[in-house]
Amino acid sequence: MKRTHLPLNGLRVLDAAARHLSFTRAADELAVTPAAVGQQIRALEDLLGVVLFRRTPKGLELTPETEGGLDALRAGFLEFEEAVRAMQAGQSSSALTIAAPRDITAKWLQPRLAAYAASQPGLTFSLVAADDILDFTEANLDLALRLSDRVGEHEGVKLGESLFVTVEAANGGPDQRIEWPGCPSDDQPATIRVADGGLAIEAAATGFGRASVPLLLAEADLTAGRIRQVGDSVPSPLSYWLIAPLPQWRQKKVKALVEALTQ
Repeated sequence: MKRTHLPLNGLRVLDAAARHLSFTRAADELAVTPAAVGQQIRALEDLLGVVLFRRTPKGLELTPETEGGLDALRAGFLEFEEAVRAMQAGQSSSALTIAAPRDITAKWLQPRLAAYAASQPGLTFSLVAADDILDFTEANLDLALRLSDRVGEHEGVKLGESLFVTVEAANGGPDQRIEWPGCPSDDQPATIRVADGGLAIEAAATGFGRASVPLLLAEADLTAGRIRQVGDSVPSPLSYWLIAPLPQWRQKKVKALVEALTQ
């Protein structure tokens, strides 16, 4: 079949219907009616000369013909997405937009970006403060860093070990708890409550008490001797992740940055 004759709309409908195994949910995703989805599928079946779905008492099922083509179809759509992104304004290979919480940006990300930028003349960064992941398309993001118990719906790589440490001032401090939104729950009353883990480290360093924070967040201050660890590191379900949707994740500039940040 010639490229000019490819039924791209029908193939897009097929992809949605195959993912949801429902014409109704596919219609919701595509902002059309279920009847329109059915018409597109029937037209595609007529064009290709194959049956794409079977109706069973349990709902829709894919036929072997559909299953045989889905991987290639979805790979093709990813290539289309990359082609579109490459043509969009502002997607220069020398500019990267990254979303991350303020504390990990200040204590971990910025020093590494500075070192990376020194080896990449002309590279520029835009940093977006975000505790929750923004819409990658709306915010024009290339990469995000988040504290989470899983990578979520995007591609990603975990940074460091999933460990929390308890820290206090370098010369010791009171056995009093410093609380922040991401800290493990504890029955002990808090002496002070702060907005994030970075401020919890600063509160510990100035003698307010002890803070439980991700090891990755505290490493630089521990190495510099501003704070000291109390007790052993504790495994945690939370880890820092670098994440991005697959089209962004596959960009050369993002791949290079992720490699540099995970070395």
